[in-house]
Amino acid sequence: MLKAGVLGAGHLGKIHLRLLNQSDKYNLIGFYDADAENGKKVEEEFGYKFFDTIEALIEAVDMVDIVTPTLSHYECAKQAIAKGKHIFIEKPITNTVEEAEHIRELLAEHNLRGQVGHVERFNPAFTAVKNDIKSPMFIETHRLAEFNPRGTDVPVVLDLMIHDIDIILSVVKSKVKNISASGVSVISETPDIANARIEFENGCVANLTASRISLKNMRKTRFFQKDAYISVDFLEKKCEVVKMKDAPEHPGDFDMILQNAEGVKKQIYFDNPEVANNNAILDELESFADAINNNTTPVVTLHDGTEALRVATMIINQF
Repeated sequence: MLKAGVLGAGHLGKIHLRLLNQSDKYNLIGFYDADAENGKKVEEEFGYKFFDTIEALIEAVDMVDIVTPTLSHYECAKQAIAKGKHIFIEKPITNTVEEAEHIRELLAEHNLRGQVGHVERFNPAFTAVKNDIKSPMFIETHRLAEFNPRGTDVPVVLDLMIHDIDIILSVVKSKVKNISASGVSVISETPDIANARIEFENGCVANLTASRISLKNMRKTRFFQKDAYISVDFLEKKCEVVKMKDAPEHPGDFDMILQNAEGVKKQIYFDNPEVANNNAILDELESFADAINNNTTPVVTLHDGTEALRVATMIINQF
């Protein structure tokens, strides 16, 4: 069992503390929070050991789980790496691409493992269809949330859209060619609703919409590729796969057959895989333990987190 420590005991930090505490792959040593009053309160309420200093916590563990505000990710990661600790770092990886690249360099120099908390990669609806997504040529995402003051200190692109950016970059094996985007501030100082169009060198186009001032929550992505349409509902944890194949010579009474203008006939069939019931945050944390123990590449590398931040920054710079 890896000795784990958490930096930050806010809303998400408390979830990480609970899951690390129940995991059989980690031994939760304790946590540090810059707000000592909050730290003592969490210690009293849940029984996790509160460390007075960040240095003391880092010294006591093998893996540091960074769940602090984004602005402090860079300094926290630097301190942990300097002491030879593996790091799990919440998304977005850091505040700037330059900071992210420096952390990657430091991690490589110290021969340590790092993973970024892009939790949607572990969403069971996505993992159920991931292998069906092959060379998508058009992708459409909608990530809409009801207003919540927590998180409005950053643009909606870094708060919400970055989830979809990471998912898209994980399935489109091509470089970004062009980005166009627009964003509008309605309640916050930074954009609350944004739309981006990402064009890739291989011809794939992704159209992303994110909003944190919607009347209802929605997290849906649709992938279109040759002979297939794949829909993922990250919120409801449902997925749908519609495929086409050459029509049989003698179709059955219930076969769905389409014929195009050239007379080519295709059969439509549904292939909806079973969606497992899981806790995506627990899965991502435990997958990181496996990467450390087996000396393998984490599912979401610091490179992945850096590229998602790079694209997100390019989108923000369009506003």
